[in-house]
Amino acid sequence: MQFIGKIVGFFLGYQIFHSFFGALFGAFLGHLADKKLYELGSVRSTIFGKNLTRQSLFTQTTFAVLGHIAKAKGRVTEDDIHLARQLMARLKLDAANQQLAQQAFTLGKESDFPLRQVIQEFREACGQRADLLRFFVEVQMQAAVQDGELDSNEQQILFTIAETLGMSRFQFERMIAMVMAAQQFRSGNFYQEYHYQQNDSQQSQQGSYGGYRQANSAPSIEAAYNVLGVSASDDQNTVKRAYRKLMNEHHPDKLAAKGLPDEMMELAKEKAQQIQAAYDLICKYKGWK
Repeated sequence: MQFIGKIVGFFLGYQIFHSFFGALFGAFLGHLADKKLYELGSVRSTIFGKNLTRQSLFTQTTFAVLGHIAKAKGRVTEDDIHLARQLMARLKLDAANQQLAQQAFTLGKESDFPLRQVIQEFREACGQRADLLRFFVEVQMQAAVQDGELDSNEQQILFTIAETLGMSRFQFERMIAMVMAAQQFRSGNFYQEYHYQQNDSQQSQQGSYGGYRQANSAPSIEAAYNVLGVSASDDQNTVKRAYRKLMNEHHPDKLAAKGLPDEMMELAKEKAQQIQAAYDLICKYKGWK
C-alpha cells in the first residue's frame, strides 16, 4: 500500500501548519517516504535468492532474460556477450552489480532456466505496475534487435515474457513494431535503420518478423509513425495524444517512483528522446506547430 505515507503526511502537515498548503507539503514528504520504503522493501526470488531489493531483482531479471534470449539462437556468441557488457556499461553498474549481472546472464543460458516462473515472480514483485513492466519488455526487445536479427526462437521468448506480464498478442506485435522503429531515433540521433518484412505466410500467422536489413540512413516518416503507434492518416490531436501518453509512460521520474532502478534511468531517458525525436519529425513533415 503505497499511499499510507501520503495520507499520514497530509494530516500531519495540516495539524502542524494549520493550512491546506501545509497539508500538501506533508503529503509530498509522505510520498517521498512511501517511495523510499518501496525501494528498500525486500522481495524474494526462488531463482536469485531471498531478501532482494526490487531494484536488484529488476537488474538480475533483466540480464538473466538477456542470457536466455542469447542462448535461443543455439549458442551465445561473442557479439551477445559484448552487447551484454555494453548494457552494463550504459547502466554504470558498480563492480558488485556487474558480478550479479554476469551471474544472472550465465544462469539465463541454462537449458532448464524457468522463464515463466522468473517473469511471474518479477511481475508480483513489481506490484503489477503496468508502466514498469512495459519498460522491462521494451528493454528485452531492444536488446534482441540490436544485432539486426530476430529469429523465431527469440520472438517466442519475447512473447512468452509479454504474455506472462499480461500483454495480448496485439499489444506485443504493436510494441515490437514500435521498438524496431525507435532504433532509428536512438538517443535522438540518426541511427541504423532496421527494415523488416514477413518472410512467408507461416511467419505472418505467427506474427514473426524477419528479413532484417541495416542501412545507414535518416529515420523515415513511417518509422516515426510506428514509434508513436499512429498512422499517417491520424490528425494532429490524435498524434499529440499518443505522444503525450508515451512520454508520460516513459517519464524517468515516474518510472523511478514505481521502482525502476537508478541504473535504468539512462535507458528511460533515451527512450523519451526517441519518442520526442519521432514526434518532432512528424510535426516537421506535416507542418504542425
